[in-house]
Amino acid sequence: MEKPFGVLVIVMAMFITIGALSTSSMKPGEPGSSHESVVQAASNRAENKATNPEIERGRYLVEEVAKCPECHTPRNERGELRQDAWLAGAPIWIRPVAPIPNWADHAPSLAGWPSFTEEQGERILEKGTGPEGEELRPPMHIYHMKPEDAKAIIAYLKSLPRSSQTY
Repeated sequence: MEKPFGVLVIVMAMFITIGALSTSSMKPGEPGSSHESVVQAASNRAENKATNPEIERGRYLVEEVAKCPECHTPRNERGELRQDAWLAGAPIWIRPVAPIPNWADHAPSLAGWPSFTEEQGERILEKGTGPEGEELRPPMHIYHMKPEDAKAIIAYLKSLPRSSQTY
């Protein structure tokens, strides 16, 4: 009974080590891989005054719940999200089956929070209206989030380096 348990412990330790190594290694071209990106991200966090748990909650809401990268991140030739242009704005790749008036053809950049004030962002996320109170253009989802969730999303987006390119 002791030998299988020992083998199990060793195998689990190997998986944990391999997992840690694979998630901690940065690849060229990914956000944060250049000195400039690191400096910009640090600058954004300094301006932001958000707590790390708030930024992590915002990341979770952006990436796992709202799925913002699906429209706001450009894709490569294989249709995969480009890690080097994370949330940098992108052409809208989905099209309606039947024409829908006012369909947006481009999603704005969100990385570094370049386009809106915090109040405008809160209006978009909490009230489901555009930055000036106008109707949001499809395919943008209409959200009615709690204020603390909207603030967490904005904190995360502000923590990201701004893109110097337009996609």
